[in-house]
Amino acid sequence: MRNSPAIWALVLPIILSNITVPLIGAVDTAVMGHMETAAYLGAVAVGSLIFDYIYWGFGFLRLSTTGLTAQALGREDGEEVRALFARALILALLASALLWGAQSYIFQVSAYLIDASAEVEALAKTYFQVRIWSAPAALTNYILIGWMLACKDTKSVLIQQVATNIANVVLDLWFVMGLGFGVEGVAFATVLAQYCGLGIGLILMRRNLVKIEGAWRGEVIFVSEKFTKLISMNSDLFIRTVCLLSAFAWLTAQGAKMGDVVLAANAILLQFLMFASYGLDGFAHAVEVLCGHGVGKKDRPAFQGAVRATTKAAFLTAIGLSVCYFLFGNVLINLFSNLPAVLETAKQYLIWAAVLPVVAVGAFQMDGIYLGLTQTRMLRNMMVLSLALYIPLSLMLQSVWGNHGLWAAFTFFMGMRAITLGMTYTRVEQKVFA
Repeated sequence: MRNSPAIWALVLPIILSNITVPLIGAVDTAVMGHMETAAYLGAVAVGSLIFDYIYWGFGFLRLSTTGLTAQALGREDGEEVRALFARALILALLASALLWGAQSYIFQVSAYLIDASAEVEALAKTYFQVRIWSAPAALTNYILIGWMLACKDTKSVLIQQVATNIANVVLDLWFVMGLGFGVEGVAFATVLAQYCGLGIGLILMRRNLVKIEGAWRGEVIFVSEKFTKLISMNSDLFIRTVCLLSAFAWLTAQGAKMGDVVLAANAILLQFLMFASYGLDGFAHAVEVLCGHGVGKKDRPAFQGAVRATTKAAFLTAIGLSVCYFLFGNVLINLFSNLPAVLETAKQYLIWAAVLPVVAVGAFQMDGIYLGLTQTRMLRNMMVLSLALYIPLSLMLQSVWGNHGLWAAFTFFMGMRAITLGMTYTRVEQKVFA
């Protein structure tokens, strides 16, 4: 595949939809920041953190849906395309029921680990008890996004994401500023926005379904071997996600041991990586979809062309981001804080934030390729290996170079994700296309 415009047509809507996500947090922060005490802002921060971890943990629903559906579309198997959505939906609803049933235990454990003040904890509990009812919509939206990505319909993904986020912002302002609700207003806004997004997503999905031959058939959906494969893939991806979360948590925890200033500086620098990921994830999603279609069609040249074209574009973008961080990083850091000690410390370690996009892009691309190949076990194993090497290395380097050592180890972790998957890539590709 040498058609760059076709790649960018897939990538740009994903990048734009990713960029809208931080808007919700900004509005939540702004409306709670105008309440009578800081506890309201702290409560929403705590509650949002809990759901970020829960829903990020269930991100496997999106990941597995995209790869499997793209392969089914490549085979022109319309009935399996429908069945894959139905199977994933069943898992999402079961997971939602589990979250509802365990909600009190989830909050108790989270509150114990976060250890906020009594006032913040009480308000966070109110927020949590309302927002937990969005679970079916939130998890189903993951599936819808994954399914539409597989259809190469990234414009619909953008429409759904933007509509959901706009609804969230409008309802936030109405419930809190207009009706005078507190944290429950912010939570209700999120719940209603998620269900609004679900409705829009189903409409957009139907627009794609009419173009795909086939029908909804129970005997195709309820195949035990297919459910077993889906559960196995999702288990692999769940373990991978937990390891990834653990790597970021370890960076934060080790930074905290060096003091509040280092902790705050590292948090700012992580925002640079988060921003870069909004763009680089677009290429990872694109290669996942295109590789999945290539596998489904058994078209190895198309598969290899997609890998080359998307990876080239991704690396050029990563280099551009790194150059921008090197040139303008100090200016960007000034936007995050007005505390001299934090600003000075963040600038001292800026080089790591500038280098990371070029190092991390390989990991993002390999993730996308292996997801398109639906080789989730390899993704799991190499993530576990990378984490197992990262933690002792960070302890060793920290003892010599302090925070520079911590960032060096984290950069090594991101690089190892790409290297370990790259070492097995040729063998895996040959196996899939054998």
